[in-house]
Amino acid sequence: MQHKALFTPINLGRHTLKNRIAFPPLTRQRSAQPGDVASDLMALYYKQRASAGFMVSEGTQIEPRGQGYAWTPGIYTQAQIDGWRKVTEAVHSDGGVIFAQLWHVGRVSHEALQPNGAAPVAPSAVPAKNAKAFIATGEGTGELVSPSVPRALTVEEIKELVELYSTAAQNAIDAGFDGVEIHAANGYLVNQFISEHSNQRNDQYGGSLENRLRFLREIVEAVCAAVGPNRLGVRFTPLFTSTDQDRVYIGLVENDPHHTYIEAIKVLEGSGVAYVSIAEADWDNAPDLPEAFRRDVRSTFSGRIIYAGRYTAERGARLVEAGLADLIAFGRPFIANPDLPSRIVNGWPLNPLNPATLYGGTEAGFTDYPAYAS
Repeated sequence: MQHKALFTPINLGRHTLKNRIAFPPLTRQRSAQPGDVASDLMALYYKQRASAGFMVSEGTQIEPRGQGYAWTPGIYTQAQIDGWRKVTEAVHSDGGVIFAQLWHVGRVSHEALQPNGAAPVAPSAVPAKNAKAFIATGEGTGELVSPSVPRALTVEEIKELVELYSTAAQNAIDAGFDGVEIHAANGYLVNQFISEHSNQRNDQYGGSLENRLRFLREIVEAVCAAVGPNRLGVRFTPLFTSTDQDRVYIGLVENDPHHTYIEAIKVLEGSGVAYVSIAEADWDNAPDLPEAFRRDVRSTFSGRIIYAGRYTAERGARLVEAGLADLIAFGRPFIANPDLPSRIVNGWPLNPLNPATLYGGTEAGFTDYPAYAS
């Protein structure tokens, strides 16, 4: 067997996973319109990849203000819940386990995507300079644009957002998902509160790291109360370099990322959530995470640990064997290879990825990648 460490079962929350290979959240912008509803085509896409031991849906916005890219799905209307139910039923029919990623982009949006053309919301009125939003310009056409200047949320609005996360989590369970993942990565809303660069508040949600983590803590507590800690995971992107700012997610490289994210993980440990997912920098010359950080993640957190970012099967298996990871997520390889676990275990070659079909479109580059013909 190739890379045996990736094919041993493991428990995650209430589930026994068949392997350590995860299908991570991957934005594909193919929801049905109008209404940003998960489609039959999306159900097929996820079903094709249900041989993963664990799956997380693409980011799904928890409310209309949470959208930063045209055609991404939501989970705040009944039609959206019903659409996602088709996805979860398709995945479960093939024995898969799937969580929903709960997403709010915060300041990484544009007035064209916001209700009534309003400014996006954020912890502070600080624009996202190293980011792009994506707006529709016609049926199936759109363009990348600089995000609009956001407005700062009031404390009352922050409390309302915490409740929106809780409601979205319950909506996900109603749609048949096995659990939810809070998107606290990639410079989006929760990450904006955590970051000393985007959070310039001087109230209980800003200033000290403890205060900047308060929004995350309140969301975790609310979601745990709604669906249970064994149905919850959280995703972070702890970036340790700013040498290639054009590729860094919105420039949110903390002055002390090690301390910032270990303290964030302590929040998760205190609530007993099922897993933490670490999305590493994935451009070609990005440095690996420091070994000391990986060791501190393991010693701090007693739940499952998932890593993603430029992993080969060999490198992922080594991390599992070393006891530093429990699951390894493969993004782009899983897009192009719906049968990725079989290809890994058998040493079969991989389909190449077509970057031109990653975002938007129909079945091309989405559900038409072939399984291996042995």
